[in-house]
Amino acid sequence: MARTRNEKFAALLAEADWSRAEAAAAFVRVAMENKAEDLARIGRNHITQWVSGSQPSGQAPLILAETLSRRLGRLITMDEIGLTVPTLPAHEALDWHGDPLAALTDLGRLDLDMERRHILGTATFSVAALALPGAPWWAEQAEARNMRTRAATRRGSVNDVEAVKEIVAFFSQRDQRHGGGHGRTAVVEYLKTDVPRCLNSTFSSDAVRRDMFSAAAELTYLSGWMAFDNSEHPVAQRYFTLALRLAAEAGDPPLAAHILRAMAHQALDLHHVQAASELAAASMDGKRYTQASPRERALLGVIHARSLAAAGQKKAAAAALLGAEDDLAAAADGIEEPGRVFFFGEASLSHETACTLRDIGDLNGSIRQFRRSVRTRKASKFARTHSVTLGYLGAVQAQQGNIEEACATWTRALDAMEGVQSGRARETVVHMRRALSPFRKRGVRVVTELDKRAAAFLAGVA
Repeated sequence: MARTRNEKFAALLAEADWSRAEAAAAFVRVAMENKAEDLARIGRNHITQWVSGSQPSGQAPLILAETLSRRLGRLITMDEIGLTVPTLPAHEALDWHGDPLAALTDLGRLDLDMERRHILGTATFSVAALALPGAPWWAEQAEARNMRTRAATRRGSVNDVEAVKEIVAFFSQRDQRHGGGHGRTAVVEYLKTDVPRCLNSTFSSDAVRRDMFSAAAELTYLSGWMAFDNSEHPVAQRYFTLALRLAAEAGDPPLAAHILRAMAHQALDLHHVQAASELAAASMDGKRYTQASPRERALLGVIHARSLAAAGQKKAAAAALLGAEDDLAAAADGIEEPGRVFFFGEASLSHETACTLRDIGDLNGSIRQFRRSVRTRKASKFARTHSVTLGYLGAVQAQQGNIEEACATWTRALDAMEGVQSGRARETVVHMRRALSPFRKRGVRVVTELDKRAAAFLAGVA
């Protein structure tokens, strides 16, 4: 049977002003960002076949839609491309509306069900979905409590709040030490079962209700952060969005800022600079920043600095770094800080400062700050970040041409990764091997030994 030419897809390619080879190259970039290495071999012939009417399969349609959305600056749907491949069911898709309690249960079921989890695996990280709702949405979320309270029969208590906070504290520390790939299933199981039951309660006061929703939002955020650290970016995006909805219903601006900061961090890692800038700016807006504690303000500020650096705004990035340093200096033992910022101190500030300086081209300054981060961090307690810092430091040293020094640093990074399950840590090893590639045939012993060890490490975590 002859295929019918896909005129919709052909028209979108024309609107994008892309040749088929250019479209294929863009498709590959988005596929790689979404860890769809099996699609990295896509070529011009595939684009030609799709225009001719053949149907892309698996993850390809969603990546195709995301590729065109980025190029055209608007959300492109399956229908607009002329495809009938189904995406996520409506109640499982990325959404800013609906009941977050139902969404929490549905997402948890999907995340834990091995037979259905492939649905999340075929989703893509959506830049279009990062556009934040306007002011009316925040007011609507805050008012949602009135409807829910009338329907609830269970009575919630301060003990429920404390139980969730204890889970957050426990798994946050495990994440810092062992990486996001360790223990996230347990977090999701608790989110899917116990947390919705606690949220769907009547409360003795509005303060207890808000504390309950804030605790639930933190745990949802933590699941997203762990997924992000393990390079499960579409999954992380859904948890971050849901966490922000819960924080909005709690009326907790600093927590909303914390989540927006994480979303900006993820967007930066995926090279979505404009989206990262907008999210970081939103995290610093109004009460989100002014009501935050000094340590949390410093965290918000340094990620804002990184987004400014990525956007090429060097002076603004430098000013934001100074602001973050001042905020951290203002943190004192007598000031109450939320538990979620327990990890953020001199070592973390130095790490993010180093990333900012690297991105504005100050490699010497970047190396100094990465070394300061390594020197001041409690490596055993924060093994995941320690290994990533060493990986980044080695990359900058290699960029300066100091390959033997870089090899020594990368060797320490691999040592630190022992027992760590982290996609971000793995990615530093992938980049390490790319940097070593030009030196493999030169007979440099340290390069050969390190490359062999790095290859073995990647094979062991595949």
